[in-house]
Amino acid sequence: MEGIVGKTELNYPGRALTALDPWLPVTATITDLRPETYDTTTYTLTFRDPAVQRGYSFRPGQFNMLGFLGIGEAPISLSSDPGLPGTFQHTIRAVGDVTKAIARLRVGDIVGLRGPFGNPWPMAQAKGCDLLIVAGGIGLAPLRSVIEQLFRERDQYGTITILYGAKTPRDLVYGADYERWSAQPDTQLLLTVDAASGEPWTGRVGVVPVLFEAVTLAPARTIAMVCGPEVMMRFVVVDLLKRSFPPEHVFLSLERRMRCGVAQCGHCFLGPKFVCQDGPVFRYPQLYGLFVKGV
Repeated sequence: MEGIVGKTELNYPGRALTALDPWLPVTATITDLRPETYDTTTYTLTFRDPAVQRGYSFRPGQFNMLGFLGIGEAPISLSSDPGLPGTFQHTIRAVGDVTKAIARLRVGDIVGLRGPFGNPWPMAQAKGCDLLIVAGGIGLAPLRSVIEQLFRERDQYGTITILYGAKTPRDLVYGADYERWSAQPDTQLLLTVDAASGEPWTGRVGVVPVLFEAVTLAPARTIAMVCGPEVMMRFVVVDLLKRSFPPEHVFLSLERRMRCGVAQCGHCFLGPKFVCQDGPVFRYPQLYGLFVKGV
C-alpha cells in the first residue's frame, strides 16, 4: 500500500480551468433538475460558451464557486462523473442566501461559476485497492463523483463498500441511484437513518458508524473516503483507527466558510491550512491535532 498512497503529494493548487483569471466568473445554463429530497436538488449544467465547456474538466472531490451578482457565492462540490461529456452536476441543499436563490431557478436559467478548485480524492493512488466510502447526509454529494468514476472504471479497483446515513429517511439523497449501485459487481451498499420519525422505513436505524458492524473490511488494502457532518467524521475516524486502518489510508473532505476559493481571503483557515486549497480533501495525517485531537 505504501507504493499506492505512499508519500505522494495529493495537492492540486486551487485554480480555474475555465478562465485565465480564477476571479472571473463564467456563466452556465441549467439543463436539468432532479429533486433528491424536500430541500435538495441535483442540477445538471453546461457552460454557455461551447469552448469553455470543451476545456473544462474536474477531479472527484473538487468544487465550484456558484453565485450571482448582488447575492454572493457559495462553494458547491461537483457530484457527477467527471467523465460525463458536455455537462456537470451539483447537488445543492437550500440553506443560505445563495443556495436558496439557486433553488428558485428552473431549466434554462443561468448561474455564475468559478472553478474547479481544491484538492481531489486520490483516485489514481487508490487503483488496485478496495474502497470504503462513508458518508452522512449531503456529504454523499462529493463522493457521488467518486462512486460514478469507480463504476465506470470498475476493473481497476477492488471491492467497493458504501456506508451512508442521514437523519431521517426523507433526508437520504440519490435514492434513484441505489439499485444501480448495489447491482455493481463486488459492491455493497448499506443505509441507515438516525430515526425513522414515523416514516415508512424497514432499514437500519442508528448513526453511520454502526454500519461497520455489518461489513468485513481489509484495512491493509483499503482506502477510506469519508465526508459528512464533522461530528460523524470524528467518530468514523476513531472507529477506523481502532479497526487498524493505517492513518495514511483515511481521507476526509472538510467544509469551511470559503469565500474566494483561491486561498486569499482566509475565511477557511484550519490551523495553518487553507481548506479551499490544501483541501477540501485531506489525508488524515495532515489533520493531526486539528481534527480529532489526541488521536
